[in-house]
Parts: sequence; C-alpha cells; structure tokens
Amino acid sequence: MKRIMLTVAYDGTNYCGWQMEPTGLSVEEVLNKALSKRLNEDIRVKGVSRTDSGVHALANLCIFDTETPIPPEKICFAVNEVLPEDIVVRKSEEVPPDFHPRKCDSLKTYEYTLYHDSLPNPLVRHYTTYYYRRLDVQKMREGAAYLIGEHDFSSFCSAGSQAETKVRRITALEIEEEGTRICFRITGTGFLYNMVRIIVGTLLRTGTGFWPPEKVKEILEAKDRQAAGPKAPAEGLCLVEIRLFPEGFPSSL
Repeated sequence: MKRIMLTVAYDGTNYCGWQMEPTGLSVEEVLNKALSKRLNEDIRVKGVSRTDSGVHALANLCIFDTETPIPPEKICFAVNEVLPEDIVVRKSEEVPPDFHPRKCDSLKTYEYTLYHDSLPNPLVRHYTTYYYRRLDVQKMREGAAYLIGEHDFSSFCSAGSQAETKVRRITALEIEEEGTRICFRITGTGFLYNMVRIIVGTLLRTGTGFWPPEKVKEILEAKDRQAAGPKAPAEGLCLVEIRLFPEGFPSSL
C-alpha cells in the first residue's frame, strides 16, 4: 500500500464544488470514479481545499491510498485518460504513509479576476466577473491594507461555517490592473467559508467610492457579517497555489 498526492486543476463551472454533495456533481466524485476505474480499486480521495460551486482551481491537492503497480509519477497520465476535459491531474507523487496535507502548515493563494469594461465579453464569462462601474484601484489597495496580518475575520465569513475559530492570517493582498482585467491576489494561512469573495465584494465598495478605505478597518473590527459588503460571484475565483510546510512555517514568514 502506498499513499499518493495529486495536484488537480479544474474548471468549476459545471460542478457543485470540490466536496461531494447530494445536490449535484462534485470534482471529488468525478475523481473517485475515474481513479477507481483506472486503478481497479475503490478509491476515495481526501482533498485539502473545499472550493465552492463554480470556483476554479489550478493546483488543489488531494491524497489517496492504493496498491496499484503503476509508478506514482505515471498515475496522472493514467487517470487523465478517463477524466473529462474540465478536470486534469497535473502531478502525481508518492508521499509517506502517514502524510496528510491538512496536517501541514500551508499557505493558500487565490486570485479573483474582474473583467472591467463598458460591455461584457462572452469569451471570458466563466473565469472572470463582469463589473462595469468605475473603480479606483488605489482606494481598493488602501482598504486591502487593513486586512493584512492576523485578525478575526468573522465579518468576512458566510453563515454555515463550521470553523472553530474565525481567526486567520493574510500574508499578502495585491490588486493589479491590466487592460480590462483587475486581479485580486490573496495569500493566507487559511480561509473561512466565502471569505475571499466577501473581501472582494467589500473592496469593490471602496473602489466605487461607496465606502472610504478606512471603512474596511471598521468592518473588520465589527466581527459581524452584516457589516461587510456583498459576496462576489463564484466564477471570478480560482485557487492558484497551495504551499505546504510539513515542518512548520519558516521563522521568516
């Protein structure tokens, strides 16, 4: 028996999220079926990040145990033969039998992309959120600065979260504008339910001038979901990287 870790990319448009749900088809379910078929075993993967319905990923991680004779680095090629085009295993590797990525310290990076123009572009509708109102990117950056560091992010968490604590640490929050696209790149040690999408929805209100940048500090301190802005749509969000630190975070972090 050996333990395999997969790096998985997917277009979340047609899925109810990563985690198996009775109400729709999940990425996890499709992976389980494809791996079971290709390896001729009953496979049940355990994922690291439970992305929501419609959210995309470039590098989500999951593990499973198997007795297959297929070399670990070749499993990605084998399973991709039976996966749909919108799910791709980008890497497969063997890890220690007791290894679990959820038990490691980690940094996750999400990108949220806006398509900002007078009219929408149908060719990018699945991977960006269309926003037509005038935005002041510098004001959004000023508001974002209040979120850097370790805070109680209760104001930025949707109801239904099962997290024992709402304290999280954001290590970087960058907002870049290029042509018709505005990208929010957020890195942290963990994220609450809908946290990134609520952060984006809140910063958009500072970008339109509806709130001044310092309002973000008040929202953070309120620890009340009703104080924050609306949740941004799912299609603009993508999990782009998960960095694992099995021995703990470096002191320089």
